Amino acid sequence: MQDTQPYRRPRQAQARRVRRDPPRPRRPANWRLRIRIFSLLVIALLVTGTVLLWQRAAAFNDAVSTESALSMRLFGPFGPERINVLLLGYSDESREGAFLSDSMNVISIDRTTDTSTMIPIPRDLWVEGMSEVPQNMKINEAFSIGTHTDGIEHGADLASRAVSHVTGLEIHGWISLDFQGFEAMVDALDGITLDNPRAFAYTWDEPNFLAGNFQYAFEAGQLQLEGELALDYARTRYTSVPEESSDFARQVRQQRVLQAIKAEVSGWQTLPRGMAVAESLTGHLRTNLPVLDLAMLAGKLDVDNRLELAEDVILDATVNTIGQYILVVIGQSSTTDYSPLHEFIRDGVQSLVAATPPSP
Repeated sequence: MQDTQPYRRPRQAQARRVRRDPPRPRRPANWRLRIRIFSLLVIALLVTGTVLLWQRAAAFNDAVSTESALSMRLFGPFGPERINVLLLGYSDESREGAFLSDSMNVISIDRTTDTSTMIPIPRDLWVEGMSEVPQNMKINEAFSIGTHTDGIEHGADLASRAVSHVTGLEIHGWISLDFQGFEAMVDALDGITLDNPRAFAYTWDEPNFLAGNFQYAFEAGQLQLEGELALDYARTRYTSVPEESSDFARQVRQQRVLQAIKAEVSGWQTLPRGMAVAESLTGHLRTNLPVLDLAMLAGKLDVDNRLELAEDVILDATVNTIGQYILVVIGQSSTTDYSPLHEFIRDGVQSLVAATPPSP
């Protein structure tokens, strides 16, 4: 009699093993296709980012500039070999001395050698011989006279013509910035850091200055300044140290501040910090330069040279007919002759450029 075993149904796992087809050979990975897809994604992201960035840049241009965002008249292929841009800092109606130029600086850029020279314009430089201002003026009054006549753009144009008249430089563009915009710009950078070589105390009114009462102070060494203190450092003239009380000392401090701002928007943080600065300047900055020229100019704020229009060298201190302190040009043949200053600036800039080491 044959022994039989009861039928046992295989387990599910065993059944799957029984039914599985033989493994198919793997196809080699198509790396070329993957690389193409990845490249297309990168290009799409770059194009999208560029479009968004340009939209923000164009919006900023429309808010601050008199020019089209698509133009580039200074740093383009047909721009001048030497570019002169006037920087104007001023107070609006919220402070005393509304629209008087608190600072006037010309940045002169030699495109052939890629060198830049800062030429600070003393506020008390006396201007005669301009048909637009027959009553004559201190040069810092030009912006105020033009602004009260027909707005900020007219004020900046008149200031540019006055600077060109006395210096002999063709002014190709101007940038005007009020005090509130300056403070907002520094705050947008989370402050600036600079080296202050000389400690000094300061006050904001003449009576305290004459009495020797100074409420505030800057220590010597490295300073970390937020917007309001950075403005104080650039502007103050009632100081405890005579060497820091002149317009010339203020101009040196202003250059330190500009260099510190340039340092904060350099490196890997250039784009995000540049965006933050642009947003902070809207409503405070006006210019006749398009945004592309502004971007190129921002890289020149850390200037190579400085040409000072110093007293007893090219300027002489005196008073006008109503007793105001003014500066006049040494060697003038008449009160409207600025040729000695023209020659001093031309030769001085050429000498500085020739002595500047070439860029690495």
